Amino acid sequence: MSLDGFHALHLERDRAESFGSVAEQYDRYRPAFPDALLDDLAAMAGSTEVLDVGSGTGKVARGLAQRGLSVLGVELDPRMVAVARGHGIDVEVAPFETWDDAGRRFDLVTCGDAWHWIEPRRGAEKVAHVLRPGGAFVRFWNVQLLDEPVMAALDVVYKRYAPEVRVYGRVPPYELPASDPFPLEGPFSLVDAKTYLSERRATGEDWAGFAGTISDHQRLPGERLALLRAAIREAVEHFGQTLRVRVASTAVFVRRA
Repeated sequence: MSLDGFHALHLERDRAESFGSVAEQYDRYRPAFPDALLDDLAAMAGSTEVLDVGSGTGKVARGLAQRGLSVLGVELDPRMVAVARGHGIDVEVAPFETWDDAGRRFDLVTCGDAWHWIEPRRGAEKVAHVLRPGGAFVRFWNVQLLDEPVMAALDVVYKRYAPEVRVYGRVPPYELPASDPFPLEGPFSLVDAKTYLSERRATGEDWAGFAGTISDHQRLPGERLALLRAAIREAVEHFGQTLRVRVASTAVFVRRA
């Protein structure tokens, strides 16, 4: 995907709204964010009130709630919201840009792996509106990296079953956070940008399940996606019961003046 394509994802509403069809799988197979990042978020909250934008199935909100924070989520897909609420997270259904905040204000706003689905300027205006003065807004995202022999095997699988979609497991072909589509204008100032490194183990089913939740994969006809997932599972299992997945979680911290 080109950098321009990454910035324009918020225009592709069908992709943004595709995750609800696999909400349970999304909750199961998408990796959590590292404890070090969640600890940093909790430490900078200022008070217990946090707004989680694009909260999905509540992966970020759960981690913050476990650290004693009161988290409200905003998510446009009711199927994702149902899963989050099943985990005890308070979530309101709405696109963030048009969400009715009802006068509520927050010291910390978070957005994990979702800002690229939000119109940047309108989203930034909304963040500025709901943040108290001095409050922080933190956007972050995961990149999962596989060892090159595994990627070479997956390249063969994708060439056969789905050559039109990107093979995940390498560093994406764009630079972040320099290209991150958030306008640092008006009341915002950049505080920090950090990358948190961690590792996890994944089975063939784990990686195939993750692939099935990716928006461009969701565009494949059901039979082709099933064949692709089966081939991914088989290719990964060739390397053992589990494989190493390195996770780079990049976070950009800005503060409202």
